[in-house]
Amino acid sequence: MPIAQLNKYTLSFPDPNDANEDGIVAWGGDLNPSRVIRAYQLGIFPWNSPQDPILWWSPDPRLIMELDDFRLSRSLKKSMKKFTYKFDADFASVIRNCATTPRPDQNGTWIQDEVIESFEVLHGMGRVHSIESYLDGELVGGLYGIVVGKLFCGESMFAHVSDASKAAYAVLIRHLKKWGFDFVDCQVPTEHLKSLGAKEVSREYFLERLRVASVAEFEGRWELDDSLLS
Repeated sequence: MPIAQLNKYTLSFPDPNDANEDGIVAWGGDLNPSRVIRAYQLGIFPWNSPQDPILWWSPDPRLIMELDDFRLSRSLKKSMKKFTYKFDADFASVIRNCATTPRPDQNGTWIQDEVIESFEVLHGMGRVHSIESYLDGELVGGLYGIVVGKLFCGESMFAHVSDASKAAYAVLIRHLKKWGFDFVDCQVPTEHLKSLGAKEVSREYFLERLRVASVAEFEGRWELDDSLLS
């Protein structure tokens, strides 16, 4: 069955349940912020190499993190104390560091200029957020993601100092729990995220959880609560 090509002039997507065996739902279109929002509302996300057209995915299985399942090791809890944290203070640097920081298991990056441009607009709209780790006033790690209702869809993270991104993630999880979020969409299974407590679920299960989580929006501000850092 051929993969559907998106029309640039509409925001419609095929049913994510019609994805091919690799999890690809469609290709083409663009990264117009309105299209990106619509995709995530449907459980679909963009992800492609520089040489490929835009590919839209809804993998099966899907990796998610239940907020109560996050594994905070003793060593990470100790490391958390050496950093300071901020929400949304330097999103531009976070996404660019995610794009350029080398990873041992990856060759190149999917975070291309058009991705950065789209997500910077979404950040300005309050749809995308970053959590940052600082050491001696310098940005050394962090992550960002897009919010759909009370679901946080994690996109990417980086670290220039050991545990900097994991510490930021731990701080994020604590705040999401306080704010009444449901769970975190981790998208594609990785051993790193599994080691922190993420689990694989079926696409059908994920889409049902997404439907429930997207009913209510978080109405507060993304502000750091110092009481959640100890």
